[in-house]
Amino acid sequence: MDEKARILQLRDELHRHNYRYYVENAPVISDQEFDFLMHELQDLEARHPELFDPNSPTQRVGSDLNNEFETVLHSRPMLSLGNTYNRQEVADFWQRVSDGLMGAPFQICCELKFDGLSISLHYEDGRLVRAVTRGDGVQGDDVTANVRTIRSIPLQLPAGGDWPREFEIRGEVLMPWSSFDRLNAEREKADEPLFANPRNAASGTLKSKNSSTVAQRGLDAYLYYLLGDGIPGDGHYQNLEAAARWGFQVSKNMRLVSTLDEVFAYIDYWDEERRNLPVATDGVVLKVNSLAQQKSLGMTAKSPRWAIAYKFQAEQAETTLRQVVFQVGRTGAVTPVANMDPVQLAGTQVRRATLHNADVMASLDLHVGDRVLVEKGGEIIPKIVGKKEQGARSKEQENTVSPSNPLAPCPLPLAPINFVERCPVCGSKLVRYEGEAAYYCPNDTGCPPLILGRIEHFISRKAMNINSLGPETVDDYFRRGLIHDAADLYELKVKSEELKVKNKSNNSEDDTNSDSSLFTLQSSVSKILASIEESKKIPFERVLYAIGIRFVGEIAAKTLARYYGSMDKVASATLDSLLQINGIGEVIAGSVIGYFANPINRAFVERLRGYGLQMEIGEQQKQAQSDKLEGQSIVISGVFQHHSRDEYKALIEQHGGKNVGSISAKTSFVLAGDNMGPAKLEKAQKLGIRIMSEDEFLSIINSEE
Repeated sequence: MDEKARILQLRDELHRHNYRYYVENAPVISDQEFDFLMHELQDLEARHPELFDPNSPTQRVGSDLNNEFETVLHSRPMLSLGNTYNRQEVADFWQRVSDGLMGAPFQICCELKFDGLSISLHYEDGRLVRAVTRGDGVQGDDVTANVRTIRSIPLQLPAGGDWPREFEIRGEVLMPWSSFDRLNAEREKADEPLFANPRNAASGTLKSKNSSTVAQRGLDAYLYYLLGDGIPGDGHYQNLEAAARWGFQVSKNMRLVSTLDEVFAYIDYWDEERRNLPVATDGVVLKVNSLAQQKSLGMTAKSPRWAIAYKFQAEQAETTLRQVVFQVGRTGAVTPVANMDPVQLAGTQVRRATLHNADVMASLDLHVGDRVLVEKGGEIIPKIVGKKEQGARSKEQENTVSPSNPLAPCPLPLAPINFVERCPVCGSKLVRYEGEAAYYCPNDTGCPPLILGRIEHFISRKAMNINSLGPETVDDYFRRGLIHDAADLYELKVKSEELKVKNKSNNSEDDTNSDSSLFTLQSSVSKILASIEESKKIPFERVLYAIGIRFVGEIAAKTLARYYGSMDKVASATLDSLLQINGIGEVIAGSVIGYFANPINRAFVERLRGYGLQMEIGEQQKQAQSDKLEGQSIVISGVFQHHSRDEYKALIEQHGGKNVGSISAKTSFVLAGDNMGPAKLEKAQKLGIRIMSEDEFLSIINSEE
């Protein structure tokens, strides 16, 4: 057999073994035998680069290259399901289906609701060609490179199957409990922030820019809906049975039922049994089985009428409170966190729970040793929701009056746990802003968590858009002393050699010894430096937003930038002057004045000026301004040809208009591109709101009048 034929044979054989191991859970060869076959294929592919195939089993390990995600339109909208926690609403759904089908008999497919990230997989000629996240339902991110690393997703369907030439299959990418526990243990050991739950971990992993990271984290996938012109038949349940035969991982816990009592029996069974599953579930999905009946029932603007999700009630457990610690977030908000005796809750062992804020703490009247109720609603971060009994005093505290000791003092009650008055990190006195539930550390120039928060805000997409840097890299640079504030980012160019050394020290031993890893490292540093340099072109209004004046969000920054025109004028603005601006109230005005009154902040801004950042509105922007859209509230929806959504938002504001997110009777018009959101379209038509194309819009703002 020649090497080309052997490569094809090995690929086919390894695909089959992957399916038997990851989907059927019934391997027929040992791990060592599998590894021998994989190594043989890797060696052969290395000798024949002309035979590269992105769907080869060898590509499951992913790549260290940095991937930017492309936005892709869905061929069919990915709508969300209506949710309920109420059994009566399930009965109401059953009745609506019956009424909608004019009393015709129907069946319901009962499925588990997996708690992960929705994905759409596209196959052509039996090969995976594209994987897209749900996104906003109209368009999502192309994450094909990352999805190829998930071993339960087939890259190539077995030859001779009855699958259509083209089809789409949808499902959920998730992280099993075992992978989640292992990942958090690794992050805790590395002193990195833990993921709150498997869904967050799966979402963060799938959006990783390095597919090798995705490959290491052990994601899984369950598929639950088949679409396409040539799918096997009218039955949703039967189509999924066919998909399982083709090699897809489909839940074996689906049930086809014909009565409402059977639906409730399914719900009751899985409300308890789900705790024994290897993955997180948060409910049950009910779907009309017949595709023809699904089509007859149709959709609302937001969700199909032929399906509903029943969500399980939040699970609670009882445990003992041992301590309350206070954490400082990147915004300066101080959050109380309870340390408790470990208790099993929603599939994981819980030792910590949030107490939210000072008001919640006070309402619970907590003491060390209290028996408390912990809840994990929707499989999110645990929270204490009540107290069963107050903690008992220790032997040393039992100093009570008794006949044998009539002079003993009366016992003192256990002292409640009070909210701290000073920042647990830097010691600054905490403040509470009007209308805020949280207490904040005000020391945003000297408290490490706040400094890191300011840097992360500075590099964010809507601020300076330094997209080659992420929170973990920023944390690493800060911890190693390469940066102390956001202005230091512009000094990294002269520290590039040190930067490579620091980055290299974080890699594994194997990575540091390989030429390819060093090349990737240099490429990564080059991208970071290029992105920092490119940020010097970011317009002034975004620089003003990026410097991190408390309460000055994106809209307020644009308003201030266009009113004053330069950083110097904003910095010297008086309270009376600021309060004259529409949309700027006392809180924002006071924050602006307080920011520039701090000499550390003034020095920070001057350093940014020295590095070449934009400190005033450009001439082109000044000339582009008009009042053609004055007083008009405009909603943007869809995908555009001539400009991006952000560019259209900027044009609206430059010409006096106001961007709003939702349609109401006060909306002036909707600027609509291709694939306008169905909910917005329906609402606009109902209210008689004008739908304007981008060509019409551009002709208005470019007119001479």
